[in-house]
Amino acid sequence: MHSPDAHSPIRAPGPVAALLLLTGALAVGLFLLADALAGAPMLSPVLGFALGAGVVALCLQRHWRAPRLGYANALTLARLALAALMLVPLLRPGLTEGATGWAIFVLALVTLALDGLDGPLARRAGLAGPWGARFDMEVDAVFALLLSAVVWQSGAAGVWVLLLGGMRYLFVLASYALPWLAAPLPQRFRRKLVCVLQIGALVILLAPVVTPPLSVAIALAALALLTWSFAVDALWLARHR
Repeated sequence: MHSPDAHSPIRAPGPVAALLLLTGALAVGLFLLADALAGAPMLSPVLGFALGAGVVALCLQRHWRAPRLGYANALTLARLALAALMLVPLLRPGLTEGATGWAIFVLALVTLALDGLDGPLARRAGLAGPWGARFDMEVDAVFALLLSAVVWQSGAAGVWVLLLGGMRYLFVLASYALPWLAAPLPQRFRRKLVCVLQIGALVILLAPVVTPPLSVAIALAALALLTWSFAVDALWLARHR
């Protein structure tokens, strides 16, 4: 005799459960990639990714209202795993040279390229919204910060290049002293374009053939563009407080 549920359809896991399952699978892949790059097991990228995914899971549980995780959020989580992979050359700067340097450059380039897919995927699935956009933005910010740290450690630019990846966090910190900086900003294509150029410049700086003084010039140009963009936003907020 069959149970009443014998022919019932298998239910897909909820958003948080799906995220945790995907996190486990990505963590395994991340561990293998880190091992291949470093030539030895490295837990730091996995631990960093697990910490980030844990924060995402908590935020997802509190703010995500859709019944499924969606391919867009899954892709953004995968980009977070690839961003965490940058901890490998950050802790072992010598890997940014030679064949491993080119491998790291290609992985960073793939991570940047994938950034253009999660938005269309979310819109196609009808899951586009503020939470997914914020998730995407925070992954971009973490990726930029890690890239800037790797560029600095590789010797392609001085410690000032950390501003290229950390300016957004400095802006957030400044908003605690000046609360009007935390007010919503109007949507601007300029902001998205500068973000792509900022991260793109950092990725280029990872290429082993891009060395000083060329690397310094590229970093300075990108930093000037980013500073201008933040200044435009700060002036707009000051005028509308």
